[in-house]
Amino acid sequence: MTNIMRMSKMYAPTLKEDPSDAELASHRLLLRAGMMRKNAAGLYSFLPLGMRVLGKVEAIVNEEMDNIGAERILMPFVQPADIWHESGRWDDYGPELARMTDRHGVEYCLGPTHEELITSLVRNELRSYKQLPAYLYQTQVKFRDEIRPRFGLMRSREFMMKDGYSFHATQESLQETYDETSDAYARMCDRMGLTWRAVEADSGQIGGKVTTEFMALAEYGEAELVYCECGYAADAEAGECIPHPTEYARDGMEKISTPGIHTIEELAGFLDIPESSCMKALSGKDADGKLIVLFIPGDHELNEIKINREVLGFELLTDEEMVNHGLFKGSMGPVGLPEGTFVMADRSLKDVSQWAVGANEEGYHYVGARLGEDFTVDAWADLCTVKPGDACPHCGKALEGARGIEVSQVFQLGTKYSESMGATFMDEDGTEKPFIMGCYGVGVSRSMAAVVEQYHDDQGIIWPLSVAPAHVCVIPLTVGDDVVAPAAEKIASELAERGIEVVIDDRKERAGVKFADADLIGWPLQVVVGKRGLAEGKVEVKLRKTGQKRDFAVDEVAEALDFTEKADFKKEAGLDVLDELFA
Repeated sequence: MTNIMRMSKMYAPTLKEDPSDAELASHRLLLRAGMMRKNAAGLYSFLPLGMRVLGKVEAIVNEEMDNIGAERILMPFVQPADIWHESGRWDDYGPELARMTDRHGVEYCLGPTHEELITSLVRNELRSYKQLPAYLYQTQVKFRDEIRPRFGLMRSREFMMKDGYSFHATQESLQETYDETSDAYARMCDRMGLTWRAVEADSGQIGGKVTTEFMALAEYGEAELVYCECGYAADAEAGECIPHPTEYARDGMEKISTPGIHTIEELAGFLDIPESSCMKALSGKDADGKLIVLFIPGDHELNEIKINREVLGFELLTDEEMVNHGLFKGSMGPVGLPEGTFVMADRSLKDVSQWAVGANEEGYHYVGARLGEDFTVDAWADLCTVKPGDACPHCGKALEGARGIEVSQVFQLGTKYSESMGATFMDEDGTEKPFIMGCYGVGVSRSMAAVVEQYHDDQGIIWPLSVAPAHVCVIPLTVGDDVVAPAAEKIASELAERGIEVVIDDRKERAGVKFADADLIGWPLQVVVGKRGLAEGKVEVKLRKTGQKRDFAVDEVAEALDFTEKADFKKEAGLDVLDELFA
């Protein structure tokens, strides 16, 4: 018997109003459409419709992973603390790592990721280069104790993630798997219907030096990214920054009174020059407490990730610490700093011979301070967060800006975990060597939310065929009669027999309620069956994506809507398939 879902028996409690704490469209609509419910901050239960979507996202991920030779496993959600001590991350990971102790006093954590566990798993099994490369993956719950979980599935504490790990004898082998996985991730995004970009990124807590994020473009995405028509793209936190500072040239250094001037905006307005001609100063200290003063172009912001790469344990000074060091907030400059201060500047300032900066005296600034004559810089580095308008590091053109949702990321870990955890293999030359590792993650639940962010309108969700909870909703306008109900059942059965996923709204509800719920839930196609249409031998079909409506003959509607043989539906999102029906 063909399986047809029935709204009368479905646990799909829709909501008429937006939840008060839901900000993003995906958060609001997944709750309203009866796909999930909030249990606590950052913790959600997925209801049957939500599980159907999650299952389809996971199926796409699994199929693409299997196609590149990765093998599926399942590891525990709870992980022993000792392997995290081996890697050094038990103390380094921070408060996001949820720690616990069992009744025997043994420490564990709720897994935010599984690098340690997979490394401990294979180090006693993979012993020879002949067994490499090996590529294992799982889809598992992860938990990160976010300080401010928000935006529904975008930044929740518990989430579904596919994480894969590869083990190699050579860098060339790792690069091959890294590239294959990147291609697979691109196909995953395409099949979900996402508009996306692959961007340079920071590896964060995972580690490694080479990493790429796959960003779903969205107006309210949490990440800022920059891109260029030449193909370059990067997360704004990780991208190389090439600012355009401008010079405020003078005959020589001049000290000027600037009463009440403490910000770059105020200084630029006072001098009637662009902010890019002023030098922003920030003070901090390294892990040993050494005083460090940084200078960046006034129209840019300090990138904390970059400065922490340059200076171990860097921390900005508090106002009280600045006073104790004899520094003046809003009036700092490179001339006359306390003895022993280490001066570091953004490399873009290297070609600016005269600086407009603080005079290290309350209410005074210097203009025309000459680099190499009035002051020196101890070190140059890329310190700024890249922004639209900066130069592309590949072609030099101005970068464009966008916002995105990170749905997946690939990492080249190198030997970070294998060395610290003693995971080695016997190489062809007879020597013990640490595995060269790769790591590859897909946010399964986050991808679901990203699709909604890109596909929705004021009425609700607009699911692509590939991830929709069902393809077609048959809506009989009357239930229990001997005309409309049998016709609706017949159409639903004919569609289901063709391999199309069908739900029939057989609830004893008003037509307006059924139409509103159909739009809210986002069934790609709606087949409306009513007495008036049947009297003419017709039913109305609505395309959710555009709202277009078209009449089809009752006896031909199942054949007309049969998209199952379309090749692009099997490997893509299926959006164009539906457009053809209404062309």
